[in-house]
Amino acid sequence: MRKVADCRDYPSEMNCTLVISGEEEEVVRAAAEHAVSVHGHTDSLELRRQVRDALKDEVPQHA
Repeated sequence: MRKVADCRDYPSEMNCTLVISGEEEEVVRAAAEHAVSVHGHTDSLELRRQVRDALKDEVPQHA
């Protein structure tokens, strides 16, 4: 099952609307890189754990 990380689920000063979807490891890596480069977080195992814990299953758009 594909996973989704959605910045809209988290309040931010920039009102980020980025949504990342894909296989779990791809999404964790991309979302952590985004959190560091755009939101100023520090890349760490803890950040990646938080990203992983917040992932949602992707809802298929096509039947």
